[in-house]
Amino acid sequence: MYENEPVILNSVIIEATYYMDQLQQQLENIRRFYNSGVTKDYSFRKQQLLKLKQAILTYENELHEALNADLKKSAEESWVTETGMVIAELNNTIGHLRKWMKAKRTATNLLNLPSTSRIVSEPLGVVLIIGPWNYPFQLLINPLIGAIAAGNCAVLKPSEFAPATEQVMKKLIRETFDEQYILFAEGEGHVVVPEMMNNFGFDHVFYTGSTTVGRIIYKMAAERLVPVTLELGGKSPCVVESDANIAVAAKRIAVAKFSNAGQMCVAPDYVLVHESKKQELIDALQKSVKQFFTEKPEDDYNYCKIINEKQFDRLVTYLKAEQVVFGGRTGKEKLFIEPTVITNVTLDSPVMKDEIFGPILPVISFSTREEALQIIERNKNPLAFYVYTSSSKKENDWLNSVSFGGGCVNNCSWHLTNHHLPFGGRGFSGTGAYHGKFSFDTFSHKKSVMKTPTWFDPAIKYPPLKGKLKLFKLVIK
Repeated sequence: MYENEPVILNSVIIEATYYMDQLQQQLENIRRFYNSGVTKDYSFRKQQLLKLKQAILTYENELHEALNADLKKSAEESWVTETGMVIAELNNTIGHLRKWMKAKRTATNLLNLPSTSRIVSEPLGVVLIIGPWNYPFQLLINPLIGAIAAGNCAVLKPSEFAPATEQVMKKLIRETFDEQYILFAEGEGHVVVPEMMNNFGFDHVFYTGSTTVGRIIYKMAAERLVPVTLELGGKSPCVVESDANIAVAAKRIAVAKFSNAGQMCVAPDYVLVHESKKQELIDALQKSVKQFFTEKPEDDYNYCKIINEKQFDRLVTYLKAEQVVFGGRTGKEKLFIEPTVITNVTLDSPVMKDEIFGPILPVISFSTREEALQIIERNKNPLAFYVYTSSSKKENDWLNSVSFGGGCVNNCSWHLTNHHLPFGGRGFSGTGAYHGKFSFDTFSHKKSVMKTPTWFDPAIKYPPLKGKLKLFKLVIK
C-alpha cells in the first residue's frame, strides 16, 4: 500500500458518511414539507406539472445530446420514446387532473341508508422513485408525473449507468423544484437505496429494473410494510401464426426488438413462429433490419449502442454459444452488437433462460399451439405478449392461454405508449401498473368516507338486539 492510500481511503469514507448524513436530513425536511399540506392543493399540483413541462422543453436538446452520449439514441428516437412520451403524459395529466382529484360518489347499501358514500383520493406521502438506465429519462420522470399529480413529495434515484442523462436531469430537477419537495439523490444504487430505505419511512417505493434487484427492493420494503410498485422484465414471447402477414410482422418485430439496441423491457425476447412460416419470417426480418439500419448499423444514425462493457460482455456470451442466422458482428470499442437472429437454440441454454435485453432474437418454430405454450410456460407471467394472426379465434385462444402484463395483437411494444392502458407486469414481471390515470391511482390512497345524517336514528341499530334477527336478515343480504 502506498504511503498516502490510507489518507485517501479515510477521506472517501468521511465524504460518504457526510453525504449519507446530509441525505438523511434532506429526507426529514421532505417529510416536514409534506406534512405542511401544501402539496394537496389542486393549483399547487397543476403549477408543478406545468413547471416540469416547461423545464423539459427548455432542456430538450441537452437531454437528446445526453441520451445520444449514453446510448447513441437519435433525437427522433429520444423524442418518441423519452422526452416526447413524457410531454404527452404531462399534457394528459394536466388536462384531466381536476377530474381525477374529485371525490367519487358511490352507492350506499340498504343497511346504511340514508347515508351517502364517496371515495376520496389522497396522496400517499413521500415516495421513492428508482429509475433504470435503458430509458433513463422517461422511466424516471413518467412515474414522477403521477406522484406530483397525486399530491406527493418525491425522491428520485436515477441510474448511475447513464451518467450524461443523469447530469442533465439533475440540473433540470434542481432548477425546477425545491429539494424539500422533489429531491434528486445521486450515488451508486446499491449503496444509496438501502441507506434511504432502511433509515427512512417512505410511503411508497416505485422501482423499474431487473427482477433480481426487484426482489431486494421488495424485501427491504416489506421490513417496513411499505407498499411497492415493481416494473420488472422477463422473457416476453412473440407468436407468429401460420396466417400472419409476414411482411408486416417482420417490420414490427424488428423495429421493436432492435430499437435502443434491444435494451427495452417490452421488446420481444424471442419469436415462436409456425414451422410453415419460419424461413419466410427470417428472410423478412433480415430485409427489414437492412432497410432500417443499413448494411453497417454500427455507423447508422438510427442504431443505438450497448450501455456499457458489462452488458456488452454478457450479450457476447450468448452469441458464442448459438447458431447465428444473420448479424452477429460486434465491436467492443463502440459497444456495438449487430442486430442478430439466432435459431436452433436449445430451451435449456442461457439465452432461453435469461432476459436477453439486447439485439439478439431467437427464432423458434412450432407445429402446434400446445407445443408453443409449453415453451412460454417455462418463463411464466411475461411482462408482454405479442401474437400475429389474421384469425379472431386464434387471437382469442392465445390471449386467453397466456398470463401476461400487457401486449399487442399484430404489433409489438407500442401498447406502452397508450396512456389509456395500464402498464405493468404480474408475478415475476412486476406488480402494480401506471401511465395516465393509472399513475395517479398508483400514488393515491383511495379513502372511503360515509356520511350519516342525524335526523334519522332508528332504535333497531342499538342494543338490546334480542328479537331483531328476522329483521336483520331482511336488511343485511
